[in-house]
Amino acid sequence: MNTLKGIYVLIIQVGKDVNVDVGALGKIAFIKGLYAYVGSAQTNMEQRIKRHLRKEKRKFWHIDYLLDNDSAKIVKVFFKKASKTEECRIAKPIDERSKPICGFGCSDCNCKSHLFQIENYRFMQETMQVFPVET
Repeated sequence: MNTLKGIYVLIIQVGKDVNVDVGALGKIAFIKGLYAYVGSAQTNMEQRIKRHLRKEKRKFWHIDYLLDNDSAKIVKVFFKKASKTEECRIAKPIDERSKPICGFGCSDCNCKSHLFQIENYRFMQETMQVFPVET
């Protein structure tokens, strides 16, 4: 899987209401609940996902700021072999059934967001595979 390229969706449980300083986006209020973050790794997707799972790392992407908060925990990861263009195609239907966190994770495209507050992630199981995560 080291050479796997594709799109991944991190399902993140935020355990309590928190305000997180997200670099250039400033402070964002996250309500307790589930979130879905859509990302792309066109080389070494397994390494990218493992990086997201680590608490200790340099903050580089918007998602790093949220995941650095003790209240945020990745509970499931979905992935799909796909090109970078598929990232926005996957984000769109999630956006339509959830609450987008405007401007988050989408500085390189025209999407509203790549992070969404969601009710559940059952719909992801229809189109993507589960990446094994030790919780």
